[in-house]
Amino acid sequence: MSFVVVARYVTAERDRVVELLGPMAEASRREPGCRRYTVHTGIEEGVVVIVEEYDSEQDFTAHCASEHFKRIVLGEVVPLLADRQVTRCVPAGER
Repeated sequence: MSFVVVARYVTAERDRVVELLGPMAEASRREPGCRRYTVHTGIEEGVVVIVEEYDSEQDFTAHCASEHFKRIVLGEVVPLLADRQVTRCVPAGER
């Protein structure tokens, strides 16, 4: 099974958020259980989407407890956001 997370951010500071997420993506890809961590800019102005895939929900939970997540996402990115939606997913039929 895999565990997928799609985070959608809306911000007036899109370039800064994308800049901050570069090192976040690099550190996250080195985490045990992280299969994919990609940052996308939306066609709509101010939208940033992150697609993450982990071996398990526990791996995602560990990711959220990491130093780089707390420092970069919670400490620097979240204060720049007007909206933040996080959707957790599993392949259809697996839950």
